[in-house]
Amino acid sequence: MKKQTGRLPGRIIIFLFCFLAVLFSAGLSVADDTVCLQCHAGQPGYLSEPIGLWEMSIHKENGISCHDCHGGDPTDFAMAMSPERGFVGVPTDDEIPGFCGKCHVGIKENYDSSAHGQALGSGGPNCVTCHSNHKVGKASLALINETSCSRCHEYGRAAEIKDALSKTDNRINSLEVELKELHGKGISTREMEGKLFALRNEYHQLFHNVDVDQVVAQSSVFQQRLDEISSLAMSDQGDLGQRKVFGGVLVVLLVLAGILLLMLKKTYEGRD
Repeated sequence: MKKQTGRLPGRIIIFLFCFLAVLFSAGLSVADDTVCLQCHAGQPGYLSEPIGLWEMSIHKENGISCHDCHGGDPTDFAMAMSPERGFVGVPTDDEIPGFCGKCHVGIKENYDSSAHGQALGSGGPNCVTCHSNHKVGKASLALINETSCSRCHEYGRAAEIKDALSKTDNRINSLEVELKELHGKGISTREMEGKLFALRNEYHQLFHNVDVDQVVAQSSVFQQRLDEISSLAMSDQGDLGQRKVFGGVLVVLLVLAGILLLMLKKTYEGRD
């Protein structure tokens, strides 16, 4: 009985330690939530709806929260929606391009000069029309589809642009996979990944001018830039292959050296 009793305090301490660790972790996760999320989560109906949509968005995935778009103070309940802290609330349809363009500068420039941008205010689409608002998905050619585009006009022109973009877009995706494989093999790909990331963003901006001829013309330029990144990747692949060959040769030489030393040892032992 004494032996059992002696073990009890230790188990209690371990249990309390684990319990406190869980509480501490939970406290951290709540503390990391902005007051925007905490407040709207408890609101009824449409007031809480944006949170569930945002949870599934590319913005959430990349750490973009309510205040990054709507302004305000995400740490203070009293000042969260204060214009003094930069709160801008919900934009009107005409204000949406400027609202999103605070971050997506290059895309806004292309949009403003496009047929879509020129039609803003007279029934033309804005960013939310294609990308949604809180449930913003990752930019991809899947956004260009007959169901979405034919809400406003025939799909034919959009289909031409999608076809013009697809070859380069597919190559960007393939090169991204190739760089990840190289990284997994121990090759430093940070510089190439940075170039590819910038190129992808710039290329996706190109669609927003909705000009088939310009998309076709610029696609060849982007293909050349992809050639440069691909050449760097192939060079690293070659270096990796050479290192494997060198390593294999070195192993063989070490084995032969070991065999030779063993034979010499036996020879000298035989003479003795």
